[in-house]
Amino acid sequence: MASSLTLALYKFKKPSILPGFRLTLGFTLFYLAAVVIIPLSGLFVQASSLSPQALWNAVTGARVLHAYKISFGLSLLAASLNGFFGLIVAWVLSRYHFPGKKIMDAMVDLPFALPTAVAGIALTALYAPQGWIGRFAAPLGITIAFTPLGIVIALLFVGLPFVVRTVQPVLQDADRELEEAALCLGASRWRTFMQVMLPSVLPSLLTGFAMAFARGLGEYGSVIFIAGNIPKVSEIVPLVIATRLEQYDYAGATAVACVMLVASFILLFCINWLQQRGGSRAAA
Repeated sequence: MASSLTLALYKFKKPSILPGFRLTLGFTLFYLAAVVIIPLSGLFVQASSLSPQALWNAVTGARVLHAYKISFGLSLLAASLNGFFGLIVAWVLSRYHFPGKKIMDAMVDLPFALPTAVAGIALTALYAPQGWIGRFAAPLGITIAFTPLGIVIALLFVGLPFVVRTVQPVLQDADRELEEAALCLGASRWRTFMQVMLPSVLPSLLTGFAMAFARGLGEYGSVIFIAGNIPKVSEIVPLVIATRLEQYDYAGATAVACVMLVASFILLFCINWLQQRGGSRAAA
């Protein structure tokens, strides 16, 4: 009886190399409050200085609504494209061996390490009418830089690693015996992928899609150079916020920022739900 009680107490209070629970919890709460909670709370406090009608006008103006359309619509489009092509890239990197594979695998992480402003300048130089790629599209009547199409390309660039890095580990850990069993039973490759592989990959794929979508909503540095920043044409929400700050309209800027913050919280909830669902399926 005494030994079982001692064992239960030992499991309840496991030894740790860190200080006690209360001390570490205090540091955790202090750091989160100083870095995350207080700054984000300041947005709502600043926006609350507006009257309800002024707040509504600040977040639903014609220019702001079009910026919402550009940011949300193009981010959704770019995340969808990255979901499709990112799955292919992750499949190739996890299932095949070929010369230069390590270099290609490292290039996937390049958008993580590259400063976003550098990426924006590089993309603009490539897709501008006189750029290496833009000069071939211009005679066809296709303008890439300084249009919504340029924004999509920038969002594709920054969002691809999120899809690849969430799907690739799942493909690497997938049980090959299930695929072989399906093929032995006469299933085609396409049916094997749709009914055997896709259900196990889908939660991680949706997680990568949501992360790429969230990154696209808040992206500024790589988009600002190639977008052209034309109001009601290629202006994104982060630029609207920056413009209002330059005009000393702090309350209006924080009001729009609060809308984006709420959208980010919703996306974060969806990402966590998808990750938990994927983890429960893997455990099952």
